[in-house]
Parts: sequence; C-alpha cells; structure tokens
Amino acid sequence: MPENRLRFAPSPTGFLHVGGLRTALFNYLFARHTGGRFILRIEDTDQSRKVDGAVENLMESLRWAGLDFDEGPGVEGDFGPYVQSQRLEQYSKYAQQLIDQENAYPCFCTEADLQQMREEQLARKEDTRYDGRCRHLSPDEVSEKLAAGTPHVIRMKIDHNRDAYVVNDLIRGEVRFTPDQIDDQVLVKSDGFPTYHLANVVDDHLMEISHVIRGEEWLPSTPKHIQLYEYFGWEIPEFAHLPLLLNTDRSKLSKRQGDVATEDYKGKGFLPDSLINFVALLGWNTQDDQEIYSMAELIEQFSLERVGKSGAVFDVNKLRWMNQQYIKQKSEEALLELLQPYLPDYTKETAPEQLLKIINIVRDSLITLPDIASRLDLFYNDNPEIEDEALRDQVKSEPYQQVYKGFTSQLEQVDSLTSENFGAIMKAVQKETGIKGKNLWIPIRIAITLVEQGPDLSSVVDVFGKEKCLQMVQRLIDINN
Repeated sequence: MPENRLRFAPSPTGFLHVGGLRTALFNYLFARHTGGRFILRIEDTDQSRKVDGAVENLMESLRWAGLDFDEGPGVEGDFGPYVQSQRLEQYSKYAQQLIDQENAYPCFCTEADLQQMREEQLARKEDTRYDGRCRHLSPDEVSEKLAAGTPHVIRMKIDHNRDAYVVNDLIRGEVRFTPDQIDDQVLVKSDGFPTYHLANVVDDHLMEISHVIRGEEWLPSTPKHIQLYEYFGWEIPEFAHLPLLLNTDRSKLSKRQGDVATEDYKGKGFLPDSLINFVALLGWNTQDDQEIYSMAELIEQFSLERVGKSGAVFDVNKLRWMNQQYIKQKSEEALLELLQPYLPDYTKETAPEQLLKIINIVRDSLITLPDIASRLDLFYNDNPEIEDEALRDQVKSEPYQQVYKGFTSQLEQVDSLTSENFGAIMKAVQKETGIKGKNLWIPIRIAITLVEQGPDLSSVVDVFGKEKCLQMVQRLIDINN
C-alpha cells in the first residue's frame, strides 16, 4: 500500500497565522500517525503579495512549534523543487495540454470588461461570475489577438451539462456542487504565473500527495480541482476541510480582535508545547476529558474522524491556562533556561541557588514567561507596598497589630528565621496573643507577601530570613504611630 503523503502549502504573505499552524499540525499529525511523510511546499505564484523574509519566518515558526518536515525547501526529496516559482515550466506545460484538449481557452477580457460584467449581473440580481464570452471566440479571432500580443489569461472550461461534482470529504461526508455554481476559473494569469487552482493540482499530483487537509474556505473551490483532475486523467486525492477558527463572539478569527500570528504568541512567552496542544483541540474532539497532551500522545490518538464540522472558538484564556500548566510541569533546570531572556538584569547578582528558590516560589503564578519580571518585585524591591487599598486598611486593625507585635517579639528571641522554625515561632505568637487559625496566619501573610493569597509563605520566609521579615512586619506596626 503506498505511503500517505501530506503537504502544508502556505503562501509567503506574512507571518504564520494560527489557522495555518493548525492546518500544518493536522497534516503533520495525520502523516506521523499513519507512518507517512509531511511535506512543506511554498506557494508563491502570487508575486504581488509576497513579503520579503516570509518564507524564512514560516519555516522558523514550524521549527519552533516542533513540526519538522520530511521534504521541502532545504530538505530536498525526490519531488522538488518545493517552491512554486521554481516550477513554472511544469504549469505552462499542463496549461498548454488543457488548451490542446479544448478544456481551456485564452481570455482577453480587461479588468474594465469584467467590472462592467459584474455591474450588469448585479443590476439583473444575478450571481456575479465570468459569463464565458471568450470561450466562444473563433480560432481565427484567438490567433489574431495572440499574434497582436493582446494581454490574456487562461481559463478552464466548465461543462455546464455534466452531473453534479461530488466531494467525498473525510470530515463533512458527501458534498455536492452543481455545474452552474462554478464559473470558468482563471488558471494562468496575464503575467504567466499560474493561479492556486492550477498550481496546487499539478503539484499535488506530481508530488504524489495522497490527502489534502486544508481550511473549509477552500471547499467551494474543490469542484474546480476535481474538474482538473478529470481533465488530466489523474487520481483524485482524499480531501478533508477543517472548520473555521472563530473569535469568542463566533465571528471569524481576525487580527481586529487579537493576535493571530504564531510569531505573536512566541514573542509573548507562550511555550510551543502549549500552543500546539491548544491548537490541536481546535476542532479535534478528544474521547475523554483529557486536555493536556504531549506531541507523542497527539500523534498516537489523532484521527480525522474526530474532527468536527462546526467552527472552533479560539479562547485565549484557555490558552493562557494551558500555558500555565506547561510552565508548572517544567523541571527547575528547564524553566530557569526558558526564563533567562526575561530575567531582569538585577537578578544577575543573585546566587544561582537563591534565584532558583525564588523562581520556585513564583513559578505556579506564571502564565507566560515574561510574567517573571513582575513576580520578582517582592524579592528585589527594598520598599514593596501593599497595593490593595482594603488590605492597607485591614493591617491597621487592632487584631492585626497584636499579631505583628507578637511576631516581632518572638523574632527578637531567635537568632534566625527559616522555614524549619517558622511554624514554632507562629505557635509562640498564638500563645502570646491568644489569636489562632486564619486570624493569626493571614495578617502575617499580608505583611510578608503583601497579598492575602499567594506564594507559599514558609518558602518566602526562608528566602527573606529574619531581618527582612522583621523589617516587613515592623513597617506595618509603624504606620499606626
């Protein structure tokens, strides 16, 4: 049985959209799950939209996400080149074959002609599409215009008397299109470059692509591609069209409502593992309540049968939660390495063992890697302040002040304060003041960590030591004097 061959074929028009990342991921997972090959192909035939550096960015984003390709630019295989602008002779050859078979024809209509055509159709309340006027030119008329160098495109002929086009989609089942829904598609533009429709069909055939997994926006174009496969007498690959990505208000995902580029999330300190995990669950339904998946688990469990038809909501809050879980799972050494680019310069003076202690205290509160800078303020600010106004009033109350005075009294009787003797000192404060439970612990937590709920108190005490804890508590006693 031939191996499955799947391709991700982005256009180099900018950064890798998260929708493109999902398309790449699903192709990658299907290929790896079935023991097939994953191919990267750059579709740059629309030269007007090509952005300098976009190819390099696309490849870097895929590498960062862990989606290594088996064939593609820089990883040459038997079916290259893998950049469409380097394959123009192939498209020209097959376009000519279609003309010779009378399945395609030159179209000399200008943009003004097409605009007038659209306006007249709208006035008649008709769907706007090319009306096929140039397919009826005589051979002599065509020859005359070609000899004169009249600008033209190549259009495919659609047989409007044929039966319906049937797309057997692996996600949506059977989808039917009638010929009157399809117009004579442009296959080659006036600059000699092919459109997506011709180039992707030719390349998918020549590269022996077995499955085409792409976004649902391409589903209406699939009948045109089926027509081309039929004209060439080629085997049609399996199709699977992925559901749209939606904003939380269920509008189509767009930059107007937030970040849409993989590069954005990389730059904001999201981990590639968490972004891949999150994107994998956009449209792919798990069989249980599991939400955290390693790449190996995704490869093992992935199947197109569990991809849904309806749009998938891109919930950034869910991504943030997931990223936090991945940060929590990192080993001390791995997390310290990931945090290096985000650590403020002042941490360079801290002994590595002490810095690791501090990071371990705040790590569970990190949602993204850059959060580390704001979490360190407690440990490096000589005069940290309680920001919550209600807590500032609370620490002035008589019960809180009793606890603070009892705590300072007990600290003066010991040589040091560590996590090991902290509990005993607090018991002594309880005995001295008669205050216990949360009424004892919350005042001390607020004094030392500046918040009512937060990092492990004994760990903070261990880092601060006696003198800083005494200073923190004494400041709250002094505000009443």
